[in-house]
Amino acid sequence: MPRRARQADSARADAGNDDRGAPESGAGSIGDVEPAVRGRIGRALNASARSMLDALPIVAGMLLLTSLLVALLPGEVISRLFGHGGGLDVWIAAALGSVAACSPIAGYVLGGELLARGASLAAVTGLLVSWVTVGIVQLPAEALLFGWRFALLRNAVSFLLAIAVAYLAAGFLQMVAGAP
Repeated sequence: MPRRARQADSARADAGNDDRGAPESGAGSIGDVEPAVRGRIGRALNASARSMLDALPIVAGMLLLTSLLVALLPGEVISRLFGHGGGLDVWIAAALGSVAACSPIAGYVLGGELLARGASLAAVTGLLVSWVTVGIVQLPAEALLFGWRFALLRNAVSFLLAIAVAYLAAGFLQMVAGAP
């Protein structure tokens, strides 16, 4: 007998005899989930937990490095290097993001600390966007897979677009919210 027919027969047999207190609208409990689906959900939860545990050392290391950077570079230096938002600071920040080889999550932590220390939004945006899209450290591997011409062109276009996005994002926020 097909599965749907068995379910229909079972539903007719159980009609009015629901001793579990479940609503009669057809909403079931977790126990009603098929074993195959329950197994997939369990495997997905285990994989997610493993990924989070694997990321913890990276996040902890980046927090320590960010704290070290903040301790070594006073707010005045960060503000002087990245605080203008209109010129060379965005290019420097994007160049630094291009050679970063850590997880993007670490970049967000660093970006928040830089903003708190006086860096401009444009510089931090340039840093983060280039951190995620440009990969100078991974360039040899990318060139091996896709060819040097493609790898260099992709990284150059991504770098220029990171700078454009930084200026556009900062300008848009300044226009909308009146942010400095």
